[in-house]
Amino acid sequence: MRVIITAATVGEWMPCFLKIDNLYTECSNRFKVFFHQSGVGMMATTFSLSKLISEEKPDFVLQAGLAGCFDQSIPLGRVVVIENDFPGDFGVEEDGKWRDVFNMKLEKSNYPPYEKRSLPNKHLEKFNLLKLRAVSGITVNEITTRDKRINQLVQKYNPATETMEGAALHYVCRSMNVPFMQMRAVSNYVGERDKSKWKMKEAIDNLNDTLLKYVDKLYKIV
Repeated sequence: MRVIITAATVGEWMPCFLKIDNLYTECSNRFKVFFHQSGVGMMATTFSLSKLISEEKPDFVLQAGLAGCFDQSIPLGRVVVIENDFPGDFGVEEDGKWRDVFNMKLEKSNYPPYEKRSLPNKHLEKFNLLKLRAVSGITVNEITTRDKRINQLVQKYNPATETMEGAALHYVCRSMNVPFMQMRAVSNYVGERDKSKWKMKEAIDNLNDTLLKYVDKLYKIV
């Protein structure tokens, strides 16, 4: 099994990379793990993942990273997986309301790889090996900070998380028929710009501890 762990930045998977047993990376013909930096944002991620999948033919792609969170019942530092991802700023704001490309009739809501306007992950039942909480997320090019915009997005998509790369993973892997999973650690609540209230280190630590447990479990069952 060829597994790729990808993130926007190397810092998001580096602790796992430094600790992972050589058994996964060098010594086994049946199970190999590769690490990949996609770059920040949807454009970089779409290009780099498309190129990577075409060249490397992985059996499974795991995107790991941090996320902002709309749902304050989810503790900072908690690791979740994304069940549905929506492009959160792909449209137009008119008269104080957000209209996405589906409302604008520029895209069909069930035209592949979309299903009912979202990019769901049908592989979670098989690959959510640690039974992490599954939530919905949105992906944006501009990090959300304004209360008005937060309310628009919550009303439109009811997301738990916000990232800058997740929908690109879902779009590419659904389009190319590659099993995938998006794993995110909550570092901050959306709209909170006082970084002293963020939990970056805790989120990175929890994310990489979870990655190590996940890879070990995946190795044992393949």
